[in-house]
Amino acid sequence: MPNQPVEALPSGTELNLDAELEDVERSLREITLMLEQSQNEVNKLTQRNAAITSHVQQLLAQADRITLEELRMAYESAMDAQQRLLLMRGQLEKLQGDKSHLERLRAVLMQARSLSVSDRASGVSGGSKGALRSVEMLVNAQEAERQRLSRQMHDGPAQALSNFILQAEIAMRLLDVDPGQAREELNNLKVAAMNTFQKVRNFIFELRPMMLDDLGLIPTIRRYADTFKEQAGLDVSVVVSGAERRLEPYLEVMIFRALQELLGNAARHGEATLVKVHVDVGENQVKLTVDDNGKGFDLETASNNGLGLKLIRERVEMMGGSFELDSTPGKGTRVFFVVPAAAYISES
Repeated sequence: MPNQPVEALPSGTELNLDAELEDVERSLREITLMLEQSQNEVNKLTQRNAAITSHVQQLLAQADRITLEELRMAYESAMDAQQRLLLMRGQLEKLQGDKSHLERLRAVLMQARSLSVSDRASGVSGGSKGALRSVEMLVNAQEAERQRLSRQMHDGPAQALSNFILQAEIAMRLLDVDPGQAREELNNLKVAAMNTFQKVRNFIFELRPMMLDDLGLIPTIRRYADTFKEQAGLDVSVVVSGAERRLEPYLEVMIFRALQELLGNAARHGEATLVKVHVDVGENQVKLTVDDNGKGFDLETASNNGLGLKLIRERVEMMGGSFELDSTPGKGTRVFFVVPAAAYISES
């Protein structure tokens, strides 16, 4: 009986990886340019803010020789400069996080492409196909997340900025005709700007909360649960047991991203009104349970339990942990996983 040919990797796989890698490289070049521009803008705003602050201090020192209106205008100018600086710093942090994310994705894609080329040459297919399927899932999940964030930016800050431009034009036209109405429009614009600024800060926190690096997993989970409760109108309770200690950074990020995904699923797909989160930090392992009262789904008939859930399962199992999913139509969903957690030794 003649030897059967060894099944090779699909010829399109390598091309798909090349196309995705080219996409990531292009995005990296664009974001690097935006980073440079934003950094320059931050530097300019920092200098302007320092100059305005110095000017206000000089005016305060001459309070007996200036009018209240001059002092008020100087103070409002200082506040405006500070808000612009904070906003640009937030944008800079977001861009830095996006760049770091894209660099990690590029490294994964390059490794996957190397595996594809190597396996096509050797004729080995089994394990590599599994690895490539994982990469494909990762890429699809990243793209879905980009689309979600893009919609949030378009419907939130981007739309608000368009309204700002319109309100500013209205106020400018009213300045000579009806100063009182112009002042009211400017006040409305200021309130809208402050609200949008808070939304941008929440948006940045969702992308990459700085407190995850500074304070660790547990404080970040508590803060995120409170924020999510306000934004989604969902009752989220968090219970922590065990030692509230720092974990390895990669593990803290993995658990936090898993919780983000699970809370999002409960709100968007499960239509839940109550979510219970339990984090147990043991000496050698960490357990996370997320239990919601949403509409649930049938595990046997569901062909796809969700790309996010599959990625969480894969990441947990790659770390040597275990993952459990329990859901019943009309009775909510429960997700539980446990991962090993060695003692964290800080480098500082």
